[in-house]
Amino acid sequence: MTGTHTRSRVALGLAAAGLTGLLAACGSGGGSANTAPPSTAPPAQSTTGTTQVTADLSDFHIALSQNTFKAGGYTFVVNNIGHHVHALAVEGPGGEHRSPNVDPGKSTKLTVTLKSGTYEIYCPVDGHKDLGMKTEITVGGTGGPVNESPTGHGY
Repeated sequence: MTGTHTRSRVALGLAAAGLTGLLAACGSGGGSANTAPPSTAPPAQSTTGTTQVTADLSDFHIALSQNTFKAGGYTFVVNNIGHHVHALAVEGPGGEHRSPNVDPGKSTKLTVTLKSGTYEIYCPVDGHKDLGMKTEITVGGTGGPVNESPTGHGY
């Protein structure tokens, strides 16, 4: 009976060790991705070949890190520096793109491809656009010749 009792204890010990390892693996790294402060922003040129633009959302204003845009890919780093939940929407010739909602003190990213034209950038959270959380940008060409002019004259 001693051999059977010893084998049962060993099996129970191995099961407990396995369960402990599984629980430790499931619990590691759970909240670290969402707790990074907004100040830890990636470099201006991201690895996806897009230009990085910081969009600071406060109550109730949007401040962009640049105001000159050429057609191409952009990654907006959306920092909520306000006291309310915000988000960022980019609407224009390339369609409408929206970031997820961002809690106060948190950040997210929104990657879009901007075509030449005028875009409205705003907070799509209920009523925030009407409270002044909106701005407009004009995206120019890629640097090549432009054959059209809104006034009909190229000067």
